[in-house]
Amino acid sequence: MSANSRLTIAAHALAWIGLYQRQGHEVATSEQIAASANTNPVVIRRLLGELRRAGLVESRRGVGAGWSLARELGSITLLDVYEAVEPGPLFAMHRATPDQGCVVGHGIQPAMQGIYEGIEETLRHELARVTLEKVLRDVLATARQPL
Repeated sequence: MSANSRLTIAAHALAWIGLYQRQGHEVATSEQIAASANTNPVVIRRLLGELRRAGLVESRRGVGAGWSLARELGSITLLDVYEAVEPGPLFAMHRATPDQGCVVGHGIQPAMQGIYEGIEETLRHELARVTLEKVLRDVLATARQPL
């Protein structure tokens, strides 16, 4: 099982756009953001599309095409980003119903569901506490090179 990096890449893109705009640029291209994240521009465009649907970024087409923030970094939380790019639950149950004749098969889903709900509630609470403004501040505190 591999870890999912969608939240990290989306936060990266938003922080990058925010910093780029603060430097006087109106829009950022997916190619520029992808270079910073060391990923394919298609990956960035897909994530930005999801962030646009959530009202976190705006896109401009034609001459001067690119992406800009729809809200200030201080008003965007990691929970906003998470909900935009990870719409499903954090954990899933079995794909097929376990053997209901087995004591473990019968009771595993109800037992795990309560645990998962508690974890998800804690995750959402913690993500809601962190704004992208704080993320960018932390990034800049550790940065070695300018954009």
